[in-house]
Amino acid sequence: MGNNKALKTVVCCAAATIFIALGNTKAQADTAFAFEQGVAGISYTLSNFYSAAVENNDIGDPDKAITNILSSNVSKLASTGVSIASNYVNVRSEPSTESKILGKLYRGSAATILEWLPGDWVKIESGDVKGYIASNYLATGRKAEKMIDDYAKVTATVLAQTLNVREEQSTESRILTQIPMGETYVVLNQYEEWVEILLGSGDEGDEGDDYTGYLYKDYIDINVEFKTAISIEEENRIIQAQREAERAEAERLRKLEEEERQRAAEKAERERLAREAAAKSQSQSNNSSQKTTTSSTSSKNVSALQKEIATYAQKFVGNPYKWGEESLTRGADCSGFVQTIYAQFGYKIDRVSRDQARTAGKKISISDRKPGDLIFYANGRGVVNHVAMYIGNDRVVHAANSKEGIKISKYNYRDIYCIRRVVN
Repeated sequence: MGNNKALKTVVCCAAATIFIALGNTKAQADTAFAFEQGVAGISYTLSNFYSAAVENNDIGDPDKAITNILSSNVSKLASTGVSIASNYVNVRSEPSTESKILGKLYRGSAATILEWLPGDWVKIESGDVKGYIASNYLATGRKAEKMIDDYAKVTATVLAQTLNVREEQSTESRILTQIPMGETYVVLNQYEEWVEILLGSGDEGDEGDDYTGYLYKDYIDINVEFKTAISIEEENRIIQAQREAERAEAERLRKLEEEERQRAAEKAERERLAREAAAKSQSQSNNSSQKTTTSSTSSKNVSALQKEIATYAQKFVGNPYKWGEESLTRGADCSGFVQTIYAQFGYKIDRVSRDQARTAGKKISISDRKPGDLIFYANGRGVVNHVAMYIGNDRVVHAANSKEGIKISKYNYRDIYCIRRVVN
């Protein structure tokens, strides 16, 4: 039994040694994420070996056994690097600055290292791009590990049917909200048994404070993701999408001006008719009939208009979150986003989400939700601190938070406070 204990100690030391060695070896360098995967794999292999050896009473020479196991697993470790270019480094078709540019590896984006080449070039694969970059633009090992906080996105995906978000790292602490299976949240901090997640970023009325809570690790899946290279084709598509969003906004504003002119003309015409009616002493019943017809016609168009508003809002997915701003293309917070959307369709609503939850349109039931409706969410104390727009199929579009920008989520990704319909 003493020999078994000695072997287990040696195994742990060996695993620690390979971790450090890989961090300082160029050919085997890796980021912390890949380290965790690789070392976890090695630890699992060694643990299985140890258990089997104890069961079969077949320890043999511990040093020799460990050497064989480690040498067979080192080659399986994925080699990863992170771009340290000031902006981006070109990914080329050949290891030459004269060759074709296939894509761009922006600073903080990661790539799998396929081969180190003579002449300070390295062959990489990142996203949909495979090619060559100058190796001096690539951080590996410990240097890459230090870039995680600034450039990698750590996320937690809920595995339980419904998971409580706690105010503190304790199952006895207050429940802030409950989130459904499959929803993914940005992880801000990791602890031994808990992670702190970003539930949302506040709007102008919350002074930009992030709304956070804690999830128990046993019921989540944690992933670390770096951005990857962008191909020239993909970059062109992104640029085109941004231009289309800007054109859509300009077209919407042009239509809004036309609609306002038309409403002004219609108002002037109604006032003219009213004056003529008064002069001729026409009955009030004629006026009432006219108003009823107008209202009925407007009601028939409510559903179509709401769908148009919801469709329009989705054109700005991917644009940034910016506290206190209202730009659909340059950045907005949650309430600024929906306020601007509705303003461009001629509707004025309050600026802050907690005010919108009281005054925007009329309150409706969750079961009656339709595209274009506003869904409000509250913090653990029942104070509204976020708003999203329902787009159908149990999804909402919203300026989610400072890490993810404008995105689409499940409509019940947090506990719902209320739903209101602006168009009526």
